[in-house]
Amino acid sequence: MNRKTTLVLLLMLLMAFILQAQLPLTDGKKSPFVEVIKNIRESVVNIRVEFEVNYNQSGSGFPFNDDFFKFFFPDLPRSNQPQTRKSLAMGSGFIFRKDGNEVYVITNNHVVENGKTGEIIVTLADKAKYKAEIVGLDSQTDLAIIKISVDEEEDITVAPMGNSDNLEIGDWAIAIGNPFGQLGLERTVTVGVISATGRANLQFGVDSPLYQDYIQTDAAINPGNSGGPLVNIEGEVIGVNAAITSTSGGNMGIGFAIPINLVSKVASDLINEGVVIRAYIGILPQEIDYELQKTMKLDQITGVLVAKVEENTPAEEAGLKKGDVILKFNDREVPNVAKFRIEVANSDIGRELPVEIIRDGKRKTLQVKLIQRPDDELQLQNKPEVEKSGKIGIDVEGMDGNFAQQHNLEEASGVVITGVQVNSPAAEAGLRAGDIILEIDQQEVKNLKNYYEIIANLESDLILLYIKSVSGIYRFVTVNIK
Repeated sequence: MNRKTTLVLLLMLLMAFILQAQLPLTDGKKSPFVEVIKNIRESVVNIRVEFEVNYNQSGSGFPFNDDFFKFFFPDLPRSNQPQTRKSLAMGSGFIFRKDGNEVYVITNNHVVENGKTGEIIVTLADKAKYKAEIVGLDSQTDLAIIKISVDEEEDITVAPMGNSDNLEIGDWAIAIGNPFGQLGLERTVTVGVISATGRANLQFGVDSPLYQDYIQTDAAINPGNSGGPLVNIEGEVIGVNAAITSTSGGNMGIGFAIPINLVSKVASDLINEGVVIRAYIGILPQEIDYELQKTMKLDQITGVLVAKVEENTPAEEAGLKKGDVILKFNDREVPNVAKFRIEVANSDIGRELPVEIIRDGKRKTLQVKLIQRPDDELQLQNKPEVEKSGKIGIDVEGMDGNFAQQHNLEEASGVVITGVQVNSPAAEAGLRAGDIILEIDQQEVKNLKNYYEIIANLESDLILLYIKSVSGIYRFVTVNIK
């Protein structure tokens, strides 16, 4: 009996130890998360965006407005012409910088992008409401910076920044945000752990970010949490909550946050330059799978295969060749394409950087001097032309840009429309994201640079565009920017 009693007591002590290990307490028998939340919760804001969207009044579902039906049935009545209605988006954000009365907030691009043509209202912890303006948007990381001007007496809490490079699987993760904003659940706190780091190649719809290096967490992230902070046990922001994977639309223990080290670089560029400055190398990278590993006799499935080297680029000048396998870039391992893209984009421009490769079974190191990504440089150099393009109500990219690659668009020349503002001249003319502009006023649009040159010299308020529509139909469109 004594042995049995001793065994039972030992089991009970072990269970108590396990339970205590699962629920860490401070010396005062309180959860350690209490002090963490006290120090950062006030920095979290609620974001409300009101904007207008086009819709078909009839709701019949018969697509008379599609280009196909317009082309073959031009005389059919248009009873379901586009109408507008007010729409609402809600999300979260957090204060990361204060300059005098100006307060900067980090959030997601998808939370506030419609604020370009609408109104953004930020609600602080004390319920004070302020109208916000967009400082910069970056769809390629799904990040945005907005700004408010606060009253002198407003008490502002700035969130402390952490270091996402130091994260380990199993570290505590605390998510703060405004889930289901219409229910008034502001600054909800959920706790979990870091489930994984470096998640990439995730699809969240047609506008999935190109640059992905997500932190995965099981801390509950629900609709409305987007843009809120993911915090470590020290109360420092380690990520920006961005997305979930779910079959029900709600939390299922798989949430994703953008690492704060990536966020900080994007935020700095958006505030200082208005666009994100990224470096460019000039290759088409390809993932290495099991079959390629065996075929190319590689030791392991890691690195990036060079599928193509563009002419007159840093890659060509450095001596990179098709078929090279890049193992390290700037002394950092690049296990996949996603990590490689981020390492290149965030690297110093104009400084020689080492690239370790395998060629013909032998390792060697090349030196590459990166340049600014051409599309970013064009936007900076052509700000007046960009503004004029904004009067039309469109955002565009070159056919070698990320939008065209993600949507598998192929055309020898032209530029692709990546966004159309609601109630803009472009929207009234029926232009849509994915349309390719081939000519402007009967002048061929060769590339993005040529597009800006033509736009800069426009004299008339009536612009004739020749486009290839999303549905593949070639047609002329008149846009009136008066």
